[in-house]
Amino acid sequence: MRIAYVSLQGRGQTDALIAEVAGRLAVLGMRLAGTVQSNHERPDRRKCDMDLRVLPDGPTLRISEDRGDLARGCTLDSGALEQAVFEVERRLDGADILLVNKYGKREAEGRGLVPIIAEALHRGIPVLVGVNGLNLAALLAFAGEAIEGLPTNAEVVANWCVAAIQPQFA
Repeated sequence: MRIAYVSLQGRGQTDALIAEVAGRLAVLGMRLAGTVQSNHERPDRRKCDMDLRVLPDGPTLRISEDRGDLARGCTLDSGALEQAVFEVERRLDGADILLVNKYGKREAEGRGLVPIIAEALHRGIPVLVGVNGLNLAALLAFAGEAIEGLPTNAEVVANWCVAAIQPQFA
């Protein structure tokens, strides 16, 4: 079982790292499954728009709801997230690696992409997960001692992914 995580400070930094790693792996011909997120700031809103691209080739889904500038709570569109989960599940067969942009609140509750992560590990597919400090304890509890924390360098992370895949990729 191969699972690792990355966590960077700053809004969108972990998302950018996961996206860069996905790009590097795609260039190498790796068969990717999972998600990468892009955030789009809006000058008239405190909260950004969040788009989730299902690997390897889409669709891209808007996973945030525009609840207005005064909205305080979470803007996650749970229905869009569940659609992304369905799309990732459909692409898991034949994947060399599963990339999950964020182990977020839904995953900490045992929902979201958690069943896909568990299935990938069960099948022997390596998993790379992005996580923020708020949900790191939940991820560590879920993965147990098998999980590795990786440095926040795209080349090092991509090299871990290649090494984790190598037996299946050769």
